Amino acid sequence: MIVTERLLLRRPKLADVPALFEFLGDPDAMQFTHIDRSPKECRRRVAAHEWRRRRDGCAPWTVQLKESGRIIGWGGLYDDPFDPGWGVELGYYFHPDTWGKGFGSELTAAAMHEADEVLKLPKVSAFARPDNTASRRLLEKTGFRVVRYVSEMERYYFERLRPGG
Repeated sequence: MIVTERLLLRRPKLADVPALFEFLGDPDAMQFTHIDRSPKECRRRVAAHEWRRRRDGCAPWTVQLKESGRIIGWGGLYDDPFDPGWGVELGYYFHPDTWGKGFGSELTAAAMHEADEVLKLPKVSAFARPDNTASRRLLEKTGFRVVRYVSEMERYYFERLRPGG
């Protein structure tokens, strides 16, 4: 478990799926990315990423508020089992009622510390749609740079190289 100023970042459990599905299955919350169509699909996604954690050493965390324990997000570092070939990526997904409160920045800072100091990754990638200005701003603030636009995905591909690496 990783503890930040306001968040607990921990391995997901299948018991987290109902709370995760509240936003991972919400078309408005997931307007810029994949939407889980059912709790079963959400459970499959969580389980597939956890299987990859054993292989890769990283996968998205369940994000909880430290103060209340409420699950508000899912994200971190992962090699996407559903769209392989991009290397380790940073991704973050939050309940809409938590947007704009800096939780993405807090999660991203913890993930980049993990990438640099624990996993010692030479680079981390990320994707953002052109109209997802909040995500693009967060990535740029964290040191990611646009490498190219991937037209078949309708997303910008970002990379962040390990500092001093």
